[in-house]
Amino acid sequence: MSETNDMAENGVESTGGNGFVESAVGIDMEDLNIFEADDESGDDAQSETVNEAGDTEQKSHENSDRGNDLKTYRSGESNDASALGPDEPSTRPEYVDFSVEDFPGGLESCLEAILMVADQPQQAGDMARVLAVDEGEVTAALESMQREYDGDESRNLAPRGFELRHTARGWQYGNRAVFEPVVSAFVTDGQMARLSQAALEALAIVAYKQPITRAQIAAIRGVNSDGVVRALNVRGLIREEGADPDSRAALLVTTGLFLEKMGLESLDQLPELAPFMPKASDVVSQAEKADTDASVAAASAIQGETETVSGFAS
Repeated sequence: MSETNDMAENGVESTGGNGFVESAVGIDMEDLNIFEADDESGDDAQSETVNEAGDTEQKSHENSDRGNDLKTYRSGESNDASALGPDEPSTRPEYVDFSVEDFPGGLESCLEAILMVADQPQQAGDMARVLAVDEGEVTAALESMQREYDGDESRNLAPRGFELRHTARGWQYGNRAVFEPVVSAFVTDGQMARLSQAALEALAIVAYKQPITRAQIAAIRGVNSDGVVRALNVRGLIREEGADPDSRAALLVTTGLFLEKMGLESLDQLPELAPFMPKASDVVSQAEKADTDASVAAASAIQGETETVSGFAS
């Protein structure tokens, strides 16, 4: 009671707990509630900030892990690619659904099958791509096949009639030069060993007048020469090269085989025609004789016709 009276004497109003605080401190409770609300909001915002920071850090760790996984994956791809070697194809072509080991004889037999049907030399890299194997393996197999075809006296292996040739253009089968007489006899079997007189005339005209057209050959010979020209072309003694600028007809020239058969190195070594040409006097004499013979023949014919007419008149 004394405290209450003292408070009353000091001008402090007693209005309960809150009123006492408000009067004693001079702070409105509503303001205190606002402060409390602000404190709670600050706590919430701080909590949210911490949570967001935690989420960001977690996402950063996740991204870092993903980056490390991607690096590891790419590193694995790089290691796989390097393990294939520089010459080995990294991917198998879509049309290759087999392995060379699936066939009898393996890689060498597959190479033989390809070279047997190829009409041009083949590069080792091209065959390696088709077979989906390393180029080095193909080259080694081709060299082994080449040695086998060449024979080996130490192993009592005779050389084959063909060989595996390696040139700048690639690998290709071919018959050995030593068997040329055998192959030549087979190729020319049933063909005429000698050219006809007409073919020799046409060949001589082409050799000395080349390039020349078929029509010009016929004009010089005085008869159609298409048949003999075709025969010479089939035998490989002449060939077409270019066209005449005026008539657009094919021009004919001799071939390297013609020089080989004639034993010549170039056309400059062809013999001169002058020794084989008749003398001018002989030509004149033959012409005069031909004119005389023609006159005699004409006179005889006229005389015969005259006698016939006289016989009918009588």
